Amino acid sequence: MVFVLAEPAVAPPGFLAAGIARIDPRFRVAAVLAFALVVSQLDSFAALGLALAAGLALLLASGQPARPVLKRMAAMDGFILFMLVLLPFTTPGTPLFTLWGFGASREGMRDALDILLTANAVVLMVLLLPGTLEPVTLGHALGRLGVPAALVNLLLFTVRYITVLESEYQRMRQAMRARAFSARTNLHTLVSLGYLVGMMLVRAQERSERVLQAMKCRGFTGALPLIDTMRWRRADTAWALGFAALLAALVALEVAHGVGP
Repeated sequence: MVFVLAEPAVAPPGFLAAGIARIDPRFRVAAVLAFALVVSQLDSFAALGLALAAGLALLLASGQPARPVLKRMAAMDGFILFMLVLLPFTTPGTPLFTLWGFGASREGMRDALDILLTANAVVLMVLLLPGTLEPVTLGHALGRLGVPAALVNLLLFTVRYITVLESEYQRMRQAMRARAFSARTNLHTLVSLGYLVGMMLVRAQERSERVLQAMKCRGFTGALPLIDTMRWRRADTAWALGFAALLAALVALEVAHGVGP
């Protein structure tokens, strides 16, 4: 007996160039992992700049609109902005400038730029390669790469049923509004939201038990078969060689420039 998890409705990836869209999903995941591992060990600005430039070049080659990708990167930068601003003032070292009586060190400024370049290069590559895959395709690629089946199943079930839980939440919120509930900063609001979260957990547990019993009736044994059609092509070999050359260039620049900028 074969089980197929229906994919959620998503917009078609028409923005991808044909070549990049046909890259083997397994390569996308493995390439990003290798890229993140290498870039996280870089210290020279030359190597980090090349890593970020490679991500930007891939963004242009993909044909994907740059604005949504850059907005996601900006959201990530906003998350770490507070740390980056404080780092020059909290890291001891050679004084660089003074702001309102607080001295900023050269070493702290360098560390902040290092983190900024590293984070943006890795996040950009993640958004462009595995980030453009369908969630179910990503789950199958992880399964083919040897990720434990329990984690793959968890990802696939989450993708399938997150929309079901969201619709359940919307129905409960609509029922609360029909009873004239309005969120305020008082104890009644906190109690009502607590009941809402509790009911969500209870209904999620009940639904999961019904789904599990239904799947067992159809022969489910605890593992979802991977029924994908992933095949390695010549184009994937070319991409792999190009990506390996990029990683080699990053390492060569790091060795040539050392720790200094």
